[in-house]
Amino acid sequence: MNDKGSPRVLILMGSDSDWPVVKAACDLLEEFGVPHRATVASAHRTPERVRELVQEAEAAGAGVFIAAAGMAAHLAGAVAALTYRPVIGVPLSSKMGGIDSLLSTAQMPNGVPVATVAVDGAANAALLAVQILAVGDPRLSQRLAEHKGRMRETVLAKAAKLVK
Repeated sequence: MNDKGSPRVLILMGSDSDWPVVKAACDLLEEFGVPHRATVASAHRTPERVRELVQEAEAAGAGVFIAAAGMAAHLAGAVAALTYRPVIGVPLSSKMGGIDSLLSTAQMPNGVPVATVAVDGAANAALLAVQILAVGDPRLSQRLAEHKGRMRETVLAKAAKLVK
């Protein structure tokens, strides 16, 4: 977890057992050089901690929040209720295959938006956070362009290999 400088992205996960999925988001943010912090907070068990973490992150300049949770998956919604900044929800796999988490994360009431990525899609959540931050950051915009270029080249190389 990168704590160098003030975090631009705060990642909350409902349990430490979510770390194997959330680590992909941290790895991608590291790759882009985006300061971030990841920690555990539960919408149901520690709502005061969620509020404190959101307030502290906002005061420190965080621009985007990522919330990863399974089952009832109310963490992203709880964060969205506390901030005007973008919130990205990562629904996590569960005994119901993650469909319960997906629906809990995506079905937000009007006026409290949460961007939602695929079940266990923490890397895409981080990439979306980078894209949001890149709107006002030319350095990040350039790194995104390079990243997309590398993805393009990988696909073209695979296509060429298949033709041979």
